[in-house]
Amino acid sequence: MIYQRSSALFREAKKYIPGGVNSPVRAFNAVGGDPIFVKEAKGAYLYDEDGNKIIDYIASWGPLILGHAYDPVINAVIEKAKKGTSFGMPTEIETELAKLAVSMVPNIDKIRFVNSGTEACMSAVRLARGFTAKDKIIKFSGCYHGHSDSFLIEAGSGAVTFGSPNSPGVTAGTAKDTLLANYNDLESVKTLVEANKREIAAIIVEPVAGNMGCIIPTEEFIKGLRELCTQEGILLIFDEVMTGFRLARGGAQEVLGVAADIVTFGKVIGGGLPVGAFAARNEIMDYLAPVGPVYQAGTLSGNPLAMSAGLAMLTALNAKPEIFRSLAEKTEYLHKGFEKALDKKGIPYQINRFGSMISVHFTDTPVVDFASAATGNNETFKRYFHGMLNKGVYLPPSAFESYFLNDALSYKDLDDTITALEEVAL
Repeated sequence: MIYQRSSALFREAKKYIPGGVNSPVRAFNAVGGDPIFVKEAKGAYLYDEDGNKIIDYIASWGPLILGHAYDPVINAVIEKAKKGTSFGMPTEIETELAKLAVSMVPNIDKIRFVNSGTEACMSAVRLARGFTAKDKIIKFSGCYHGHSDSFLIEAGSGAVTFGSPNSPGVTAGTAKDTLLANYNDLESVKTLVEANKREIAAIIVEPVAGNMGCIIPTEEFIKGLRELCTQEGILLIFDEVMTGFRLARGGAQEVLGVAADIVTFGKVIGGGLPVGAFAARNEIMDYLAPVGPVYQAGTLSGNPLAMSAGLAMLTALNAKPEIFRSLAEKTEYLHKGFEKALDKKGIPYQINRFGSMISVHFTDTPVVDFASAATGNNETFKRYFHGMLNKGVYLPPSAFESYFLNDALSYKDLDDTITALEEVAL
């Protein structure tokens, strides 16, 4: 495929936008080359500025479960926009979406809407600290909860040490309150808890990780977290920005059978528009202003366009729970096809899959956490990514990202994708 116009647009963008992009992963730094610029999309397909039609496997990083430009969502936004785009005042549709979300997700009584997944996770941590009157949190290496300062932390020198900033601009004072554990390693969490008795407000985790590839939690790990938090008076925060309303009506809590204390959402709950949310039971949510002492606010929170898109999306998902089974079956079909194609190439690989999330890792080590994900051969991944792109298949431009299937993908699309992999030289 030819991407001349995309390359020209990228050169122009770099003159006015840092790195030419407004989110770093879009820059293709991990895979090399120039990013493609999208002109429009419909269903399972992207159409770029060079006129190429591309099968999409990121779905705007998760929210477009029913495909791009899903008519009920688009129509809802158009009709709402005719009546105004933002008021900075309450609207009825906020309550309608809140009521629907609360009815779908277990273990929540109230929900507050914000403008991004980052904002949702940042606010959830602040709420947890305010509710427990404790300062420290535990997060997991490889889990991404947005770019709030508390989350941009790397490992210290040992399991019981404080983290250190991994981005300039994050202060050491902020970093000292974030402790880093290993995903799928309950003992690493217990060690931190024991070393910081009665100081930890919350443990925040992607219940099914999507930011080091798709990483599936072991039952011992995810249920052990719940038991440990209950024993120690720690709030368990599930970051369901990716998994919420994607894995099931009730998200990962429903599928895994584990109750979180606070849940964060993004992406799907806005039907693809900028939105996020966090939710919990009454006694926790009532700690938020204006009822309680923990302050959180946003002029555009509950924006009517995002609320209308989210209401249309969740209404469709709530009415047709078979969508989640259909998506999982398509993902399993792709998984089996990829296995056959990769087996013929005789190279080491691992495929992780959960529901409609899937990732391919070029390593002979089972991928269960960030360290094992990092063993993947990035040169092979680069050839894989660009080979697939040249065949008209768009995958995440990083070996550390999950793929997200959308239900507009046909089995012909899946077959075409498998055939493309068979033809790519790795």
